[in-house]
Amino acid sequence: MEFKQLEAFVNVVKYKSFSKAAEATYLTQPTISTHISSLEKELGVKLVDRNGKESRPTKHGRAFYNYAINIIHTRDRAVIAMTDLANEIAGTVDIKTSGIPGQFIVPEIIAGFHARYPKVTFNVEQSDTGKVWDDIQENLGDIGFSGYYINNSLKCCMLLSDRPVVIVPRTEKFINIRRDREKLTLDDLMDEEFIWREEGSATRRTFEEWARSHGHNDLRTVAVVNSIEAIKECVKNGLGVSVMSQTAVKGEQGSEEGRIMVFELEDMDMEREFYMIYNRNTTLSPAAQKFKEYVESRYMG
Repeated sequence: MEFKQLEAFVNVVKYKSFSKAAEATYLTQPTISTHISSLEKELGVKLVDRNGKESRPTKHGRAFYNYAINIIHTRDRAVIAMTDLANEIAGTVDIKTSGIPGQFIVPEIIAGFHARYPKVTFNVEQSDTGKVWDDIQENLGDIGFSGYYINNSLKCCMLLSDRPVVIVPRTEKFINIRRDREKLTLDDLMDEEFIWREEGSATRRTFEEWARSHGHNDLRTVAVVNSIEAIKECVKNGLGVSVMSQTAVKGEQGSEEGRIMVFELEDMDMEREFYMIYNRNTTLSPAAQKFKEYVESRYMG
């Protein structure tokens, strides 16, 4: 068993494609196929299902993948330790992130880290919270950033917190409310239609749970949009209202101009938290380990 075989297998699983794995490693697709076939022959099991549009690991492949990841990362960390090149760390960190962290937290983090370790590059994939947790659990990414705590299957480090706010179009109704008070009530929103992120959105989940606890199960949905900036534009154009993390509307909050207004909610004494997550049972690569330590020192001292 050779490292080049393990690396080929890991990349095929990560990228779900022999051709994409070849592009990522600057090898040819036949070379990747040969490495996988040799590994399967040595182990006596089929590791990758080649049928269909995507190449996916078999039952044996899924089990072997975690071992392969740990072997490769342990080798890389051993090389770093033995050659004392801590300041010359290189490689790629695969980051999985949900919407708010991906747009408003992760960019600043990776810019700060890259300034210290310029040879490290990043693959950043943004999805919903549920998929982020699944991907990190399955070792399809190194480090995850999430706006919702799902369970204790992963190592979870709280970074910061904020609260959900409501964004509304600048209509006569909401202008009049703002003249009288600073906060909205749920009753103010019962005649409104909501623009939501996808079902796995942590902000959406937090608000819906709070609304149900206050007896409101009948929130009406006009659109589901998988983009924070697109939701803002929909609200500005009068399509409906939405709920967002306060972090996502720092530029709009307090502004008396434009076509969007930001309100806090009456009686909503609830803060949401943002987390860094990683698989405690997986050995991180030297670059990912150093990145994790950087985030911890930045937010947790």
